[in-house]
Amino acid sequence: MAVSAQLLVQELQIFGLECEEALIERLAELCILYGQNEEGMVGELIAFCTSTRKDGLTSEVLNSFEHEFLSKRLSKAGHTASRDSRHAGARDIVSIQELYPLLLKAFASSNILHFIICLSIEVEEEEETLLNSYTTPSKGSQKRAIATPETPLTKRSVSARSPHQLLSPSSFSPSATPSQKYNSRSNGGEVVTSFGSVQGVSWSGRGGASNVSLKVLGSPESLTRSYKSMFQKLLDIREVLTYKIEELGSELKEHYKIEAFTPLLVPAQEPVTLLGQIGCDSNGKLNHKSVILEGDREHSSGAQIPVDLSELKEYSLFPGQVVVVEGINTTGRKLVATRLYEGVPLPFHQPTEEAGDSEQIMVLVACGPYTTSDSITFDPLLDLIAVINRDRPDVCILFGPFLDAKHEQVESCLLTSPFEDVFKQCLRTIIEGTRSSSGSHLVFVPSLRDVHHEPVYPQPPFSCPDLPREDKKRVQFVSEPCTLSINGVIFGLTSTDLLFHMGAEEISSSSGTSDRFSRILKHILTQRSYYPLYPPQEDAAIDYDHLYACAQLPVTPDVFITPSELRYFVKDVLGCICVNPGRLTKGQVGGTFGRLYIRRQPADSGEGRRSPCAAAQVVRI
Repeated sequence: MAVSAQLLVQELQIFGLECEEALIERLAELCILYGQNEEGMVGELIAFCTSTRKDGLTSEVLNSFEHEFLSKRLSKAGHTASRDSRHAGARDIVSIQELYPLLLKAFASSNILHFIICLSIEVEEEEETLLNSYTTPSKGSQKRAIATPETPLTKRSVSARSPHQLLSPSSFSPSATPSQKYNSRSNGGEVVTSFGSVQGVSWSGRGGASNVSLKVLGSPESLTRSYKSMFQKLLDIREVLTYKIEELGSELKEHYKIEAFTPLLVPAQEPVTLLGQIGCDSNGKLNHKSVILEGDREHSSGAQIPVDLSELKEYSLFPGQVVVVEGINTTGRKLVATRLYEGVPLPFHQPTEEAGDSEQIMVLVACGPYTTSDSITFDPLLDLIAVINRDRPDVCILFGPFLDAKHEQVESCLLTSPFEDVFKQCLRTIIEGTRSSSGSHLVFVPSLRDVHHEPVYPQPPFSCPDLPREDKKRVQFVSEPCTLSINGVIFGLTSTDLLFHMGAEEISSSSGTSDRFSRILKHILTQRSYYPLYPPQEDAAIDYDHLYACAQLPVTPDVFITPSELRYFVKDVLGCICVNPGRLTKGQVGGTFGRLYIRRQPADSGEGRRSPCAAAQVVRI
């Protein structure tokens, strides 16, 4: 095979590359050695340099190109082509190897070049992944498993692979190096906070052997599929907010035996009781001087009035909070508040005998990101799977983000595979990695930071139409937020950082020590909404029609799980056990996850209500 050095120089000049004569001779030798023409060899070299971010053409680059690319992939392609030719005979078509250099030249001056290169690399990586899926791990050389009539290759044998083999970061990231800070941690397994009787408790469940009943409760409806967003009008938003004021106002009026609410702008020399929603008089952050009360439509026609808080000894307010205020409004232009009525939570759920087994079960909760900020290897996720297989919890609740939109490699578009494919690989790793060892029930909750999913709140469940039949009974995809019944114990689940969002907007005054987390959680329970803040955080896209239909609390949950960037905790707030398990990773270091023991109280016990949460802990990964 004759190779022209001049033609190689011309092909390199198309991409603006110039190199020494010795390198041109070396490139010509590679063309002869691997049976490539000038155009094809230069095209493969440019693709290799782009994917590995190598600048310039040196002898070291050519050596890497030969050992990492040509010797592995081109030889494999040649072997495949020769094998196909024996079975299919001569094919009168143009091969990909012949079309590829022409495509490179046609699109060399546009961004489509990068797309074609990444696409070719992705296809080749998928071929390697497909071949690896039929191999059996061993300490020595790996041989392909042979399926014969005597020893068929069943689905179970394929799915019994280690999670480390199921997840291959190198297939979607050119720089999949493990995080040194994460791997050098020495406090893994440390218990950082506890709740309940945890002395002498052995944290282990029964995995797939337990009788677990999972049921999603509507609030008042449950979100089961995607919907069209970004079509709401300001009038529709106003309708939802007004109805919320009137609904909560009616509950407070009945609870406190209030005769009637007074319109906001009517002057009165005597103390009056007003209903409205807390707002800010400007676009800035709420403070004690900028509080206004927005009246309801029935009594005040949506009017607004400034509120003087100087007479209140204790208060805790945030924008969007529905309140009943007692005070003096002598001029009709300013309300001097003297009393703030506390909100009233919903009643707890009354379990029935049909709710499921009343035996004690273990629930594990974890929230993403599942990889550190300086790596995309998902080592924390693999460690969590090892914990699940070791402790065999009855139910695992996993919150997103699974592929974080804020990750450096995602923001910089450095991944070579589509986001959806990376997520599916993570999902398959979790499901298959826990199938045979633990068999735990898995509940997946999406996050607004999941880069592949719809960034609207409320958020529909993940879609996984190709879920294996054997896993459909133990894997459940729910919406964000979600109210879930586990054997009659009600869990409130949300991956949105409510504590951070509301903590940044809340103002308070207290004569004694006051816990900010407890105040915020109390607001969520008494406002009866998974997201009572209005206006919302800038990065939260709220669809208010679905917010009212699918993101309200149907009952006060027994356990409320709200992961946050803020410090982890386990608290009893108004009889509800509130848990912030933290995130599995914190930047470049490991984070925390939570575990609980719950047991449903018998319906005919005749005793007063006891919390079904017997014990809870937050543990470092």
